[in-house]
Amino acid sequence: MKIARHGAWSALLALALVFTVAACDRNKGSERPPEAGDTAVARVDGRAIWASDVKREAVAQGLIGEGEPLDVSSDLFRRVLDEVVDQRLLAAEAIRQKLDKDPIAQQRIRAAEQRILADMVVEGVVEKKVTESAIRGLYQEQLRLSRQSDEMKARQIVVPSQAQAEEIKKLITAGASFEALAMERSTDAATRFSGGDFGGYFTLDVMPEAYTAALKDAKAGDMVGPFPVEGGFALVRVEEKRQEAPITLEAARPQIVRFLTYDEVRELLENLRGKAKVEVLLGKQPDVPGAPREPASAPPGPPPAAAAPAAPQPAAPVVPAPPAKK
Repeated sequence: MKIARHGAWSALLALALVFTVAACDRNKGSERPPEAGDTAVARVDGRAIWASDVKREAVAQGLIGEGEPLDVSSDLFRRVLDEVVDQRLLAAEAIRQKLDKDPIAQQRIRAAEQRILADMVVEGVVEKKVTESAIRGLYQEQLRLSRQSDEMKARQIVVPSQAQAEEIKKLITAGASFEALAMERSTDAATRFSGGDFGGYFTLDVMPEAYTAALKDAKAGDMVGPFPVEGGFALVRVEEKRQEAPITLEAARPQIVRFLTYDEVRELLENLRGKAKVEVLLGKQPDVPGAPREPASAPPGPPPAAAAPAAPQPAAPVVPAPPAKK
């Protein structure tokens, strides 16, 4: 028995019981694939384990993402299949011991069933609402709302005094190599050994304030400075300047899908809570030592509404961010 692989075996057992109990009610000879094109990949006491069962377990464990393929010939598939077999065996043994009749087991099975059904509702919402058209529409909207900044490539030389910086500037103006002087005289350890190169394109909003102020109007080919920075005075040569590239659809897709899914599920829950009678049977939340207290002079809050409790308000939507600079 491979108990070491079942850190949360009680939860897995509860899930397995749900499926195993249902399987017991079916005729062995009339098993049909649960999904179109599904394939039986193993049998335990004559009952099939389907490729979709293994894939669902891999998704539940976070080994693959929802919708990602899982090759039946891969080592990962076979490892997860082995775990699903163990689950079936453990569930069958639990039924043999009549553990499924225990009230605690029944409670866990009901909880697992509710989680599965809730997940299926969310999957249905995603399938109907989170379409390619919706994803592209939100992407185009974000492109219209986003502001692309200018980005640049540059090199710098940092020296302790303004006089030294002015001397180096004269040498460069006379034809000396900026890169060679950076390696020879710059005191900035992060850029010195790359000839002063900052390391790829960057936007000014990620730079210290001194650089932002000095370079905001600089053009490609300009040498700016010297100006005071942390550690001395800097000379900066702007090598290239261009408009920041917008995030691609494929890079933004995961965040867009998460936002659309969250928004649709939030709306569904608001509707369901509006129709249901939800009663929270907990007492007043106990005081936490050291927590801030409302002053006694604070005005009284509004009276509670008579309507059913509203659904929790979500956090602000995540707006797709631009990719990291290269």
